[in-house]
Amino acid sequence: MNSLKHIAVPTLFAALLVGLGGCAGMTAQEKSTAVGAGIGAVGGAVLTGGSTIGTVGGAAVGGVIGNEVGKRK
Repeated sequence: MNSLKHIAVPTLFAALLVGLGGCAGMTAQEKSTAVGAGIGAVGGAVLTGGSTIGTVGGAAVGGVIGNEVGKRK
């Protein structure tokens, strides 16, 4: 199980970086939403020990917060 975390965490970060590379044509609000979802997913995974529900929940909460922050820019 521990070796799975050693593979999953770097893969998650790599996917996040590749995904954010496609943000060139996005508005500030869309970028904030995407970044918030990414940070929330990582935070949720870390806080819940890598559970899927924690990761998805963190992404949802982070996306909502990022969306609201992006509205103010």
